[in-house]
Amino acid sequence: MSATRDHNIEPPARVAFHREPEFGRVPEGSEAERRLHEIWEGESGWRGFITTVDHKKIGLRYIVTAFIFLMIGGAEALLMRLQLARPNETLLTPEQYAQLFTMHGVTMIFLYALPVLSGFANFLWPLMLGSRDMAFPRLNALSYWLFLFAGLFLYCSFPFGEAPNAGWFNYVPFSSLEYNRGPNIDVYSLGMVLLGISTSVGAVNFVVTLFRMRAVGMSVDRLPVIVWGTLTISFANLLALPAVSLAFLLLWMDRNIGTHFFDVAADGRPLLWQHLFWMFAHPWVYVVVLPAMGIVSDALPTFSRRPLVAYAAVAMSTVATMIIGFEVWIHHMFATGIAPLALAFFGAASVLISIPSAVAVFAWIATIWTGRPIFTVPFLYFASFVLMFVVGGVSGVMTAAVPLDWQLNETYFVVAHLHYVLLGINVFPVLGGITYWFPKFTGRLMNERLGKVAFWIVFIGFNLGFFPMHISGLLGMPRRIYTYPEGMGWDTSNLITTIGSFLLGFGVLVFAINALVSARRGAKAPPNPWDAPGLEWSVASPPPPYNFAVLPVVESRHPMWEDRLQPSGRRSSLEEGYLLHHGRESLGVHPFTGKPDVILKMPDDAWSPFFLGLFSAMLFLSMLLRSPASTVTSLVACAATLIAWMWPRRSLAQREPPNSEQVMPAQEAVEATAHQDVLPVGSAGEHSGGWWGVLALVVTEASLFGYLIFSYFYSQSQTQMVWPPEGMPKIGVGGLSTGVLILSSVFAWLSERTLRKSRKWMAFTWMLFAIALGCLFVGIQLKEWHDHPYGITAHLYGSLYYTITGFHLAHVMVGLVILCLLALWIALGYFDAERNAPMRIGGLYWHFVDVVWLFIFTSLYVTPFWLRGH
Repeated sequence: MSATRDHNIEPPARVAFHREPEFGRVPEGSEAERRLHEIWEGESGWRGFITTVDHKKIGLRYIVTAFIFLMIGGAEALLMRLQLARPNETLLTPEQYAQLFTMHGVTMIFLYALPVLSGFANFLWPLMLGSRDMAFPRLNALSYWLFLFAGLFLYCSFPFGEAPNAGWFNYVPFSSLEYNRGPNIDVYSLGMVLLGISTSVGAVNFVVTLFRMRAVGMSVDRLPVIVWGTLTISFANLLALPAVSLAFLLLWMDRNIGTHFFDVAADGRPLLWQHLFWMFAHPWVYVVVLPAMGIVSDALPTFSRRPLVAYAAVAMSTVATMIIGFEVWIHHMFATGIAPLALAFFGAASVLISIPSAVAVFAWIATIWTGRPIFTVPFLYFASFVLMFVVGGVSGVMTAAVPLDWQLNETYFVVAHLHYVLLGINVFPVLGGITYWFPKFTGRLMNERLGKVAFWIVFIGFNLGFFPMHISGLLGMPRRIYTYPEGMGWDTSNLITTIGSFLLGFGVLVFAINALVSARRGAKAPPNPWDAPGLEWSVASPPPPYNFAVLPVVESRHPMWEDRLQPSGRRSSLEEGYLLHHGRESLGVHPFTGKPDVILKMPDDAWSPFFLGLFSAMLFLSMLLRSPASTVTSLVACAATLIAWMWPRRSLAQREPPNSEQVMPAQEAVEATAHQDVLPVGSAGEHSGGWWGVLALVVTEASLFGYLIFSYFYSQSQTQMVWPPEGMPKIGVGGLSTGVLILSSVFAWLSERTLRKSRKWMAFTWMLFAIALGCLFVGIQLKEWHDHPYGITAHLYGSLYYTITGFHLAHVMVGLVILCLLALWIALGYFDAERNAPMRIGGLYWHFVDVVWLFIFTSLYVTPFWLRGH
């Protein structure tokens, strides 16, 4: 629902606001350009720092913050390497090593690898797609603040010596309360849930941005490959992140409430943790790789002086890699006693995933081979990335063979593979990408000579540091040991690894110094210093606040190379296009055809994202400190901020003097929309931006309930006890609840349909009926809980039953708040027949809550009776 406000939904009382967009050009230095600058330029100083929603500033913050986390994670790694440089070293205690080991993994995987790629995407997507901003600028700002606060939350325990200490994979039972009684694991669990919210919010923004914010003519076969990569991982995040968020939340409940999800003594299943974790973590490998591959696919052709070979194959291989990646999570569980048939299936799938990756590798090699390479610093990073990709991919295919995996499992060979995949395939494109787009970020060029020095130090240090780990693993060195005795054959390889690690760290430091100095003193860059083909290079470097003075019309995948690639034919219109200068406006297109669909009113800078992120962090901190009063206070503050965020404004027609060019009667507006040139202003239409945003939210929430129900049936299949253990569920009560909730959904739908006919008070009445029935459902659910002879801590079944129904009840409560707000807004006259997008959006969420209950009712109430009958 918060997504709806990001387009300033402004429903007039009696008129619909439509306008025919102008088409023309804005001369440089003209009054129109100065006006655009005034409209889009935010405040300066600390107020502007906190309130900005500019995607470029947010993108740079992501990159800088993630790079700081990279340096911190690297420092942690160097301390560990000093401990392992010699046998029997005593620099660190076992507990200190465990905390450094865990926080190094958490930092590099979760606080650096994806956030830095999100920074690239945030900065570049609107420029590459020909838009003025992301679909939801406020959600964009919120995602950054949540990421920052989650990182600080995870590190807040470090000064107290209570940092996470069970490895980034956090396996139970070692991470359970029985073996780990400090706050270490609680910090990790809650911090990961908070970070997951940030990532999900960002994923929703990326998905809707692609569907709604492309330039006219930007068809799918003209999208940059980095867009394909980020879009693919955004869908993956919506589907995979709920698994790990649920796993951490269930673990926190085991530790703090007394549930039994992973408690062996109460028939809990530690292997459930591995399933939920790797259902997320294996796709995550590709989440931190595919956008980096996109960086190389888009930037490497610039220095090869030719378009990417086999563009369509590379784009499709990006999607195929992620699809197969979802199917091979058991690749990480070959040594856990999985059935032989499952081992064969998942082993074959693990080998199969190498095929789309190989397609991309051959495309990059062919692009270099058939082009005219220019050996600049970015090209060196991109070309070396191909080598790192091959080394990491080959070692991955080796572990896909089940017998070899049994031999290499839990050895340093896997550590070497992990670093080549997660660090080599990520860091080299990132460093090359920063150098390549540095002029776009800052308006200046990085020092080429110092850049080459940094590259060779990084390249030599990386391979010197991580390749010997393969040897250590083949010689039998286990993972996660903090010291080792002499005479094991690991001394030399560990010493070389330590030397290489310090060399790599020094190279990254030289790169950072080059970037900092060049940002202030580097040579000023022209708009397109690399003679690159992408749309982002058609505007000044750095770009103005509004990105494009006129919104372009695109006719090819390489707008800046059209003259040399196709001497004749249609040309992209880059200097003449759609003029949108009545405030902060951008063009929304139809999700599939790409034709102009709506003129979107983009939000001004706002305090709400910062405060929502801050209150969310305070909520999780209160849960960590086990303070009920502070938890409730923070929760109320979050709810109040969200309500203020979503509150609709009075229409432009009510705030500005209408004129014949801007406002027309509702009936005339409806007739006018039949003409392509007249577009509604704001989030109008069945598929408004907010509608797509909530649909993406529904997808990730549906995944969450799917993983919950999976946990229920997995636990049932593994237990030897009678299921359920204390009496059958009351199917009659469940059926009554189901009927009440479905009827409530019908009344919510009737309210929205009635409002379309301008019957305001009838719509209000139907909405009150929907709210009353929703409250009745809550009452029935609470009564059923009260009547059960067991509670959430009684046994495994009780933990699952109360958690699943409790999750759903929480969604019902949120839905009731939304319905109450909609009823209030109907009564206050914010909606009418033309402007009622929030009604459709709120209804979508409420219908989703009802559909989820049908699955829960079937799983928890109907299935036990069916199984007993058979």
